[in-house]
Amino acid sequence: FKVQKRNGKGIKNLDDALREACIKKDCRIDELTYNVLEENKGFLGIGSSVKIEAYCLNDVKEFLFDYLGNFFTNANIECSVEIFQKDDSFTIMLDAENNAVLIGKNGKTLQAINTVVKSAVNSEFKRKFKILVDINNYKQERYSKLKSMAIRIAKNVSRTKVDASLDPMSNDERKVIHQALANFKHIKTESEGEGLNRHLVIKYVDHKEEVSE
Repeated sequence: FKVQKRNGKGIKNLDDALREACIKKDCRIDELTYNVLEENKGFLGIGSSVKIEAYCLNDVKEFLFDYLGNFFTNANIECSVEIFQKDDSFTIMLDAENNAVLIGKNGKTLQAINTVVKSAVNSEFKRKFKILVDINNYKQERYSKLKSMAIRIAKNVSRTKVDASLDPMSNDERKVIHQALANFKHIKTESEGEGLNRHLVIKYVDHKEEVSE
């Protein structure tokens, strides 16, 4: 959303531009994120103008609805979309006739959808948002299972002092395990490998160190 004119006249200053954006978006100024695209201070205030690009979190939500609607329409898949927002985090719940197809083997298709949607949002708004695309709470249940598995393996590593390598997994899943084991005594987690082979290693240490992504 760009603001540079009001009622056919140029916007003279930033405050005017922000107020105009708030009117059109029906939001408060503190809910706006904006960039100044062009500013001309004129001479003694005469001929001054400003052009901004602004959005609010409602715009992000609308973008997600539109993007996913086009995504599934082009894929010829009937799918309902619900979006839940908390601060700058968005949880997207999908429900299709065949959810198993959207989840894919070991959740790989769902993970790919997550990656594509995050990339689209970040590119559109030029900042990172917390986005989670889920189907019937598959991701949340998987996170829970990963935490339980990681804690069980960490206890074994702590007892035997033998490091354990986990199977390759996505960045968000590695982060879940990093966080689950962050306060484990004598345990640290490190990510190793590249691309699809990037995986976690649960290591025994005498003194606690920072985790490594």
